[in-house]
Amino acid sequence: MDLLQRYGQNRLGGLVGTVLGRIYDGVVTAGKIFVMAVDVVVFLVRDTLRGQFQFKETITQAWFIVRVSVAPTLLVAVPFGVIISVQIGSLASQVGATSFIGAANGLGVIRQGAPTVVALLLAGTVGSAICSDLGARTIREEIDALETLGISPIQRLVAPRVVATTVIALLLCGVVAFAGVLTGFLFNMLAQNGTPGSYISSFAAFALPSDLILAEVKSGIFGAMVGVVACYKGLDAKGGPKGVADAVNASVVLSVVLLFAVNVIITQIYAVISPPRLG
Repeated sequence: MDLLQRYGQNRLGGLVGTVLGRIYDGVVTAGKIFVMAVDVVVFLVRDTLRGQFQFKETITQAWFIVRVSVAPTLLVAVPFGVIISVQIGSLASQVGATSFIGAANGLGVIRQGAPTVVALLLAGTVGSAICSDLGARTIREEIDALETLGISPIQRLVAPRVVATTVIALLLCGVVAFAGVLTGFLFNMLAQNGTPGSYISSFAAFALPSDLILAEVKSGIFGAMVGVVACYKGLDAKGGPKGVADAVNASVVLSVVLLFAVNVIITQIYAVISPPRLG
């Protein structure tokens, strides 16, 4: 009986130790990511004031992000608009509120749909590509070579990528919002027997410029987060090609979790600052 009790205590202690270790590792990782984000801001401000900002590298990374993400973004935005239109149209028909379909579709796509689609695609395509690139450089000791030469990897490699992901995220948000709203409008006209006047008037009555501003702010923050997390995981890769693959997986998962958590926070803050209004 004593042996069984000691065995149970050992197992319980091992489980508690594992949980506490994971929590500690998570806190340390969050702290390092925050420190890197602060370093990026410091380098950006300093280099901009000195006229030493890496414009060429930023443009190169921005073009790479565009080539990687634009096609998947459009392919996701169109069916996303259709799905929202189907669900909202069905619900509105059941409760007899078909005159509000345009407002519900438009606000749903702009406020939540566009930033979410941009965030997920950036994390899955751009973030993984950035992480694998920097991870490969890390295991080939190119990052150590830069530091030996007195060149900061954050200044030379991280800052341009973070700026590029932020700017492209802002642009992609506008593309997704336009494509989603247009798709929902066309689907409502062609498949749900809606009227253009009712759809547009309800959308115009409820939609505000602040809704698009909110979506752009979300997308900019999401883009910066994806860039910082991907760069951190890439520079922290260890253990050869397998370590790079593990870093890419961790980068995508961590980015998605952070993006949804931050999305909830921003949405709640916006709801407090700008409460919904009636028509």
